Amino acid sequence: MRPFDHKTSLKLASKKGADITEIRPFIENSLELELSMSPSQGLEILTKNNRYFYKTNTQEIANATFCIVDIETNGSKPEKHQIIEIGAVKVQNGKVIGQYESLVQCNEISRHITELTGITEADTADAPTLQKVLNEFKAFIGTDIFVAHAVKFDYTFISAMYTKLNMLPMLNRSLCSIDLAERTFSSYKYGLNYLNTSLNLHQSATHHRALSDAITTVELFLKSLKLVDKKVTTVEELILFSKQGKRFKRPKFDPMLEESSSE
Repeated sequence: MRPFDHKTSLKLASKKGADITEIRPFIENSLELELSMSPSQGLEILTKNNRYFYKTNTQEIANATFCIVDIETNGSKPEKHQIIEIGAVKVQNGKVIGQYESLVQCNEISRHITELTGITEADTADAPTLQKVLNEFKAFIGTDIFVAHAVKFDYTFISAMYTKLNMLPMLNRSLCSIDLAERTFSSYKYGLNYLNTSLNLHQSATHHRALSDAITTVELFLKSLKLVDKKVTTVEELILFSKQGKRFKRPKFDPMLEESSSE
């Protein structure tokens, strides 16, 4: 199954769902086969009265598993670069239920990337190959909701690696922790390092290391979930709220700077 375009995805996420003619262009084999295989690509699609829906349409937030992901790469362009580290943490009903981390074998890591992450080519020399790590990650995330801080980068980069290695496209539903944070509390900035410092999310954090940043994002995500309107009960409602809910107004001055200047 190929990834759905924005219009079709919106219909699958809606209460009315989509009909067969709307999803047919994304089906490469028989419909029954594609639907039975879609969980292997991270997505579950339900059928009711000849309409098709994401499972997350009716899935309660408390019953869903969210996979908070962070990656480190040796550059910003998937067509030229690759993942050098991945970290992921599973969360269900406010509790961590699993985690995965791995360095990835890489022969080209610039000084800039090493200064940023602390990861050297020597560190990855005995690490598993990208193919092995992505297969392990795919098995780990399953059909969980993919969550990341600035999710577009992580999701797009991993998806591009799948394509590069001739793997089936990733179809997991996704949610951005920045978008959700902006709609649940006010902050001068929403960068992960800033929020970690201002909110004391993860005391022993090592910024720009995959698992550490994933753990920090878990704490941020759980904080945001507690502040979401109680009327938001399903996963799709949460995703919609993260994109369309009213953003909090940012303070005009950095509270952290004001606090430090008064000491």
